[in-house]
Amino acid sequence: MLSVSNLSVQFGKRILFDDVNITFSKGNCYGIIGANGSGKSTFLKVLAGELKPNSGSIELESTKRISVLEQNHNLFDSYSVLETVLRGNEKLFSIKNEMDKIYSNENFSDSDTERVGELQILYEEMNGWNSESDAAILLSNIGIAESLHNKEMKTLEGFEKVKVLIAQCLFDRPDVLIMDEPTNDLDYETIIWLVDFLSNYENTIIVVSHDRHFLDSICTHISDIDFNKITHFSGNYTFWHESSQIALRQKSQQNKKAEDKKKELQEFISRFSANVSKSKQATSRKKMIDKLNIDEIKPSSRRYPGIIFEQSREAGDQVLNVNNLSYKIDNEILFENISFNLKKGDKVIIHSKDSRASSIFFDILSNLKYQTTGSFEWGITINHSYLPIDNSDFFNSDENLIEWLRKYSKTDEEKEELYLRSFLGKMVFSGEEALKKCKVLSGGEKVRCMVSKIMMNRPNLIILDEPTNHLDLESITAFNNALKKYKGTLIISTHDHEFAQSLGNRIIELTPKGTIDRYSKFDDYIRDPKIKSLRHQLNS
Repeated sequence: MLSVSNLSVQFGKRILFDDVNITFSKGNCYGIIGANGSGKSTFLKVLAGELKPNSGSIELESTKRISVLEQNHNLFDSYSVLETVLRGNEKLFSIKNEMDKIYSNENFSDSDTERVGELQILYEEMNGWNSESDAAILLSNIGIAESLHNKEMKTLEGFEKVKVLIAQCLFDRPDVLIMDEPTNDLDYETIIWLVDFLSNYENTIIVVSHDRHFLDSICTHISDIDFNKITHFSGNYTFWHESSQIALRQKSQQNKKAEDKKKELQEFISRFSANVSKSKQATSRKKMIDKLNIDEIKPSSRRYPGIIFEQSREAGDQVLNVNNLSYKIDNEILFENISFNLKKGDKVIIHSKDSRASSIFFDILSNLKYQTTGSFEWGITINHSYLPIDNSDFFNSDENLIEWLRKYSKTDEEKEELYLRSFLGKMVFSGEEALKKCKVLSGGEKVRCMVSKIMMNRPNLIILDEPTNHLDLESITAFNNALKKYKGTLIISTHDHEFAQSLGNRIIELTPKGTIDRYSKFDDYIRDPKIKSLRHQLNS
């Protein structure tokens, strides 16, 4: 379907990939993974023809069509929602435009008649007469109400634009679908719909995502960018990750024999095959796993954080009491009459249709904002740490990371440089990297610094607002695993499905008309038809 031959891409002296030879086949979904800066988005741009490689070629079968999820959300602001989707098939759209121009010509000639006839045949062959109704159905399925279909894109909210652009990318089922972080800014209901759609997609999908659940749900292959190469592996992300970890352990144990490695991997493959037999792609995945060459799996060159959360003291029975908390912005109610008691050991997922609500709620609990009405009270034994969605205010200084972390230490012992370096080192700031200036940090580096701060403070309650933003898959996985082992209380808002499902035992939804509060796993909560009906009532 789509082949890459002898591909090399470099910027200056930095080589992203060299002499890459791979093929993307019909009916498969390829998840592109790699450390931050490894070139995932660059590779997608090369495949889409938006960027020329230094050498090599990209070949697509003739008559086949590529569709790319547009990252510039304002590119179609001057067009209507429906037209934006129709532009997903430029050839079909241009045929319709040419026909419309000929029809509007007052001096309709014989040549115009002949040309219109040719265009109509092409339009009919491409199912053009049904294109508008098909686009409208796709928009409705993805959560864009019919009342918005003829409005200009510039009138839509940001999350609505993202949905329209996904509909544009999916329109008319392209032969090759290229998507860079498609789940960003989407609500859980839309992600569920997208997963179902892509899981049954008959053509080729190439996707970059930091959402592990999304990759596990749709991928038949993982394409790993590492060692300046791109290598296909059969299976989804979890299979690739656990296999690579086994290989990494084996490499660190030099005394192990090759047979031991092979045996361990084969045992893992057997367990994975049993699990995957329940998925929609069971048969094809099992065949690919059976054909897997174990010797191809190599330890990754990526560095994994070592995250450990400990408590300085165990919390008492009284953790947090929230009583009739409300917040308004310019007469807009973000949440109202929020009341609940938190118990020791609760792992709470704070859910809201409006992401502003959860962020402001957390700021109120951390005394960074003041509620409109109501009150809250922390238990006297509670020592909590907060990772806000916007942490930029923490890094407006010329301090290096050791100096920055020292500000948050509580005893003279903790001010010792080796002690501070140990926490930074766990988050992959070792050696000279610990002397980086705060102002030059990337988004992911800032989050890793905040995690170092939380580890050092040893809280018995942790509040996290979209903690996976800006992190690579390695950091997200290590973060998730550390929180699973954490014995304290958690309050989290997250769009990472795996975080929500694996960590939460209680869901509290903030709405303009009160609280929905359930002890439940996240999947059960989000799919429960009774809760869906109640959510609609409280948010309308």
